[in-house]
Amino acid sequence: MNEVATRFSRNLVAVRKKAGLTQEELAFRAALHRTEIGLLERSARVPRIDTLVKLASALDVRSEELLVGIRWHPGDFSPGGFEVQGM
Repeated sequence: MNEVATRFSRNLVAVRKKAGLTQEELAFRAALHRTEIGLLERSARVPRIDTLVKLASALDVRSEELLVGIRWHPGDFSPGGFEVQGM
């Protein structure tokens, strides 16, 4: 399983529940299909940048809140990689 997708899904679920929204309510507010929310929350998909912005706006949080614990480390002479905290 993709660690970035897993960490993002945990963040999304936590923020959505804190906002007191169902998946359907969030989907409506973000102009997304409910199944998209389900896919994101099950770590089956990583959002595109426009989806990230829609979700953050619909949840009334900064985009960074949905990305907590996800960081890219660039490589000097080899490819970089993600650091995912809380896994």
